[in-house]
Amino acid sequence: MINIYIVGTAGSGKTSLTYTFNEWCHHQSYDSIAVNLDPGVTNLPYSPEIDVREWLSLEKVMKEYKLGPNGAQILSADLLALDAKILEERLNEYRADYVIFDTPGQLELFVFRSAGKVIIEQVGKKNSIVLFLIDPSLSTTPTNFVSQLMLSAITQFRLDVPIINILTKKDLIDKNALKMIMEWSEKPERLHDDLLVKHPSLYYQLSEGIMNVIKEMEAHTLLIPTSSENWDGMEDLYSTIQQIFYGGEDLEKK
Repeated sequence: MINIYIVGTAGSGKTSLTYTFNEWCHHQSYDSIAVNLDPGVTNLPYSPEIDVREWLSLEKVMKEYKLGPNGAQILSADLLALDAKILEERLNEYRADYVIFDTPGQLELFVFRSAGKVIIEQVGKKNSIVLFLIDPSLSTTPTNFVSQLMLSAITQFRLDVPIINILTKKDLIDKNALKMIMEWSEKPERLHDDLLVKHPSLYYQLSEGIMNVIKEMEAHTLLIPTSSENWDGMEDLYSTIQQIFYGGEDLEKK
């Protein structure tokens, strides 16, 4: 069983990719299930086999603790960490090859609070991986793209599991912009040069330092462009996961 945690900033496409990759796995006859970890979500395009809302409701937390939406989300993330054992027990009811976790909309609720680390440890760290989603609309300048990579690096540092960077919404971005982003991903020296053009002299040491951090933490890995509309990139995503865990060996289809 491989646990796949889909993480990213609000609006980056976490729920859409959860649905799409799960459907793609079913289409390929791979055994996968979807898990919703967001107690505040109202509508989902898929029916999760396990849904945290069964035992943890944002609305109930707001009423019980007399909190607003933001405070309730933070407390719910902490309560989710305390309920990690419940999640593990529910997962033990399944024997899926892939468990796809749709994490809360706000990145910090899963990455910066205890929820993400506790759940990953409880469910099984050795067979876990994070897909960090990069929104192309937030990545069209060198500084914005590096900011996304830094968030990915911090996520890997906090959760301490393998990470794959995913560029979402491939179908919604201009072809030239997509080409530029992929060049930054594949050629760090191009990204470095473009950073220097935008920030000469004053920011030279800063950009150098940031690039070194990204390289040292291995966050500057292959960026896989995907589309939840036409399923582009699902095969590449599957192959990359297989390469990390099984050296590229394919799973037996069910």
